[in-house]
Amino acid sequence: MAKSQPRVKHVPGLDGLRGAAVAGVLLFHSGGALRGGYLGVDLFFVLSGYLITTILLEERRATGGVDFAAFWARRARRLL
Repeated sequence: MAKSQPRVKHVPGLDGLRGAAVAGVLLFHSGGALRGGYLGVDLFFVLSGYLITTILLEERRATGGVDFAAFWARRARRLL
């Protein structure tokens, strides 16, 4: 029997913040329309790290462990 993967509640506001971070980086690289593009990079990685950590902690809470092979397979499928 396959284990169901724990689901983390979707927070639309975090998607908006990540989108704003990406937009900041793009504006920085498009002729300097925005100074300080590193803030966008930092914000994107902090939010992504928070979301990934939340997923791993929820899986550990629900199943007692973390299946890293399955985690990386899910990440690869999402990125592709």
